[in-house]
Amino acid sequence: EDKSFAMLRERLRYLVDRYFSGACTEAEQKELARWIDDAQNDDALKEQLEEAWHGYQPAVAMPDEMADRVLATVFGQPSQQVARVRRMAGLRRIAAAAAALLLAVVAYLAMKPEKQRKQLAEQPARYRNEVPAGGNKALLTLGDGTVITLDSAANGLLARQGQVQVVKTANGELSYEGKGGFGDPAAVNTMRTPRGGEYRLTLPDGTRVWLNAASSITFPVTFRGNDRPVQISGEVYFEVAHNPAKPFRVTAGGATVEVLGTHFNINAYDGEAAVKTTLLEGAVKVTSRLSRAVLDPGQQARITAAGSMDVENDVDLEEVMAWKNGYFQFNDADMPSVMRQLENWYDVTVSYESGKIPERSFGGGIQRTLPLTKVLKILEENDVRFKVEGRHITVLK
Repeated sequence: EDKSFAMLRERLRYLVDRYFSGACTEAEQKELARWIDDAQNDDALKEQLEEAWHGYQPAVAMPDEMADRVLATVFGQPSQQVARVRRMAGLRRIAAAAAALLLAVVAYLAMKPEKQRKQLAEQPARYRNEVPAGGNKALLTLGDGTVITLDSAANGLLARQGQVQVVKTANGELSYEGKGGFGDPAAVNTMRTPRGGEYRLTLPDGTRVWLNAASSITFPVTFRGNDRPVQISGEVYFEVAHNPAKPFRVTAGGATVEVLGTHFNINAYDGEAAVKTTLLEGAVKVTSRLSRAVLDPGQQARITAAGSMDVENDVDLEEVMAWKNGYFQFNDADMPSVMRQLENWYDVTVSYESGKIPERSFGGGIQRTLPLTKVLKILEENDVRFKVEGRHITVLK
């Protein structure tokens, strides 16, 4: 199964479950509406709606003709959208609960205020060109200085380092295979993703690594000492192979993270206020110049450039891990943090027309597979406008 489709399907399952449990926030309801409005999601949406409706059997059913009339009224026209929704449903009868779901989410699409409709009418003039979403792109630098462009390299064996083989797998990942204790002891490799790129890697010890855009990891081909040291920049997620005899150590900026076997995420981008280590499973010890802490799952350590550390409890793990799962997740995010994510993923630059950053708050999820202008149109629901020229975004006053 295609990994991007699987990630999107999981996100949709979450939204549909949230709706039927009565916990769907306004931002999540809008996101669900966008799924219905986006034809590329038909297969995933059909699967999840049918699954949800199959498990929810209300006493009242709505006849097809009546359901179509209600939906057409919401949409404002006898519409192709109605036909598409009916096609995705794949049901002879739309249950009352299903109709309620559709009415709740498509109302968002049909009830745009006049100001927003005017903004939408201006978009062709403001969006001079399209910028595609990022994808699997990375460079691998071997110990002898050889540089391999992974996105254009053929699948299969890329290099040998001692008895370790460097292999690009059929699903677009890089894997170090063979006798990890017998690799070239002098070989230190670096994988680096550009802006607009991401990549996955399996280290010689079996540790799995995900690199976000504009990130890097440097590691030895053979972990021969008493530990397993790596250095990173940007944002990286780890699923560390358990080995009590050799702690796994990650250095990122002014932070060092030590683990035996666990799942955690490190955000160490330049320009961020702190290096953030978030634990999902297991335990890690985080050390800065001034302090140290042992994290429990759900905690996040934040280390500033000065070396001070704060530990936050019960962080939003969904927001932290959204990038790995194929979408942006904003939880009361401000304009600069949103635009930094777009800069990295779409390889663009950002400026502000007035020289002043608008005070806006953004919430909800957006698929990272969408082209740039579609993401900007969604963000414009928050009373802000953008202009796109080449690979530059201007935030308009």
